[in-house]
Amino acid sequence: MPRAAVLGSPIKHSLSPVLHNAGYEAAGLAGWDYTRFETSAEGLPELVAASDSEFVGFSVTMPGKFAALRFADTVSDRAQLIGSANTLVRRADGWYADNTDTEGVRGALAELLGDDPAAHALLIGAGGTARPALWALSERGVKKVTVLNRSDRSTELLPLAQNLGLELSFVSFDGDLSALARSVDVIVSTVPAAAVKDYVFDLAHAPVLDVIYDPWPTPLTTCAAANGYKTVGGHVMLAHQAFSQFEQFTGVAAPREDMLKALHEELQKRSQTTK
Repeated sequence: MPRAAVLGSPIKHSLSPVLHNAGYEAAGLAGWDYTRFETSAEGLPELVAASDSEFVGFSVTMPGKFAALRFADTVSDRAQLIGSANTLVRRADGWYADNTDTEGVRGALAELLGDDPAAHALLIGAGGTARPALWALSERGVKKVTVLNRSDRSTELLPLAQNLGLELSFVSFDGDLSALARSVDVIVSTVPAAAVKDYVFDLAHAPVLDVIYDPWPTPLTTCAAANGYKTVGGHVMLAHQAFSQFEQFTGVAAPREDMLKALHEELQKRSQTTK
């Protein structure tokens, strides 16, 4: 029985099984199963190496994305460039690492912006998700990215930006955020909602992709929507990164509508249980 799983910690509430198992059912992949395993970054290599041959691949969430890249026998160009992997695929020559978070952000940006051009983006946060976000913004045609972060992470992000052909600048929360937000074409927030809750009225002046989906909507997206801007949440990014993983694991086109429907139903169910 072919199997796959998501690895990380904490992993109990991961929505990846909802997406992938819905995809298996819709695609008629009888016997396929997707589960989850709690593991630290240190424990990831041993878990994957010891996995039964029925496991065709693993999705990897934090804190294991850097360990997954180091563990792999071969690596995609984009995973190598970004410096982390969220996908491990079993191949005849060993484990192959990829980073489909890139496609997650790209897909979410496509839903947010449609065909509208975007030349200047505001990226909030400089952690792990910022790197695939830079890749996706570059793919989108963005030329200039301003990074809003509490600490200076320029030495970590500048080499990637240069490889992507992006003009990168850095600002702190002490600046004129309202003027900055009004000057950009799109905002991508990669930080927890609480990190920007005191600044949402200044920031909410452009279309927003917020990678947070629980709880949803975030204060930033609520405020931006009230100002007339379109917003997209992290559940869209989650779905788009899963589509590519599904196809790499199975060799079958992802039944996107069925996977999205299952995701939306699960999110609705969870929101009702927390009220």
